[in-house]
Formats: sequence, C-alpha cells, structure tokens
Amino acid sequence: MIKIFRKIRYDLMEKNKTGKYLKYAIGEIILVMIGILLALQVNNWNQQRIASNKEELLLKALHDEFVKNKAQLEKVIATHELAMASTQYVIAQFPIDPKKINLDTFYEKKNYWARSYTFNPSQGVIRSLVNTSSFELISNTELRRLLVSWEDVLADYKEEEELAKKDNWDFLIAELTPSLGWDHDYEDERVDINFLSTLQFETVFFRRESHLKDILGSGNDSSQKTELEQIKNTIDRIIELSKPANQ
Repeated sequence: MIKIFRKIRYDLMEKNKTGKYLKYAIGEIILVMIGILLALQVNNWNQQRIASNKEELLLKALHDEFVKNKAQLEKVIATHELAMASTQYVIAQFPIDPKKINLDTFYEKKNYWARSYTFNPSQGVIRSLVNTSSFELISNTELRRLLVSWEDVLADYKEEEELAKKDNWDFLIAELTPSLGWDHDYEDERVDINFLSTLQFETVFFRRESHLKDILGSGNDSSQKTELEQIKNTIDRIIELSKPANQ
C-alpha cells in the first residue's frame, strides 16, 4: 500500500502537477494519522478489555471472601446471643436461694454465659486490593469507598468483643473460680454454694450482660447505628456490589 502511494506521488511530481501533489500528500498524511488513531483506539479497547477481565476476577475473589466472612459473623453473633440468653437466665433468678434452686437446671442453663468468640474475618483479598495498584481496577466508586473504610468498621466492632473477652478472663471468671471452682461442680464439697446468693456473684452477671448488650447493640440508643449494624451493612453491600454478573 505504501509503495502504491509513493508511485502516485512520483507520477504527480514528474508531470509537474505540484498542486495535486500537495493535496495528495496532505490526504496521505491524514490517512496515516487516521490509521494511527485507529490503531491506538484498538489498543485502548484491548487494554480496557484486559482490565475489565482482571476486575471481574478480583470482584469474584472479593465476593467469595465476604460471603464466607458473613457466614462466620452470623455464627459469632449466634454465640453472643446464646451467651446473652444464658446470662439473662441467671439474672432472672436473682436473688438466688441456694437451698431452693434446682442446681442441675441452673448449671445447664448458665453454662454458656462466658462464651466469648470473636469475629476474625478473612482479609487476604481486600488487603491485596487496597494496598496495591489492583485497587485502581475497581470501577465502582461506592465499592472503593467501602473497601477503604473496612478496616475502621471492623476495628470499631471488634473493640467491644475484645473488651468483653478480656474482662471475662481478667475479672468475671476470676471472681467466680475461687468460690465455685473452674467447672462449677456443685456436688464438690469444696464449692461454696452460698456464693450464689452474694452481690459479688450478681455483679459478675450484670457486668457480663452489659458487655453483651454493647456487642449486640441492644443497649444503645435505637436512633444510633450500632457497630454491629454497621459491619453487617458493610459486608452485605460489599457482597452485593462484587456479585458476579451471572449470579
């Protein structure tokens, strides 16, 4: 093609048709520029297609990670709710008369009060996104904002869990074990059954209830969004925005 254009130019020059030559040369330049622009556009389309494919792979990995994280959070919440039910059962018995209470039922019902599981989500995908250039592949503005704020949302929620867990070991369990033993075996003659009627015993469970309310959000002003609501909403939204197109 280039040889053909060159031959036409030579013919025009030999015939001394300068005006036509200039017009033709300009036209040829324009055609070359159009060709370059088309090539650049095709290359740009290819780059966009590659970036879009990479984004789809990243979003799928992110989606799968947060679906698993949601399932884990639901299990953790269920454990906290079980601990709350157990704690409030004990509180409902106050003041306790050790001679009248059914110790077998009491032991069974209160057995879950100290369970303090914590939410430890998988974060490999989200960290690799936020901390590398791969983040630029995420085109959805809302999703980008949620990913950037995730660490803060998680930290706010875990703060209550970690505080409750630490208090369990540093104070609550430490208050009970000297009088009731580790297993609270009421048939063990060394266990002080009368401790169940003390204010010290009641304080342990009121304090535990307060921590659980903070975790579950049931102790807060209903007009305020709790840390639990915030993290649940964030997880749900990330799952929705990263959902593969075929789902």
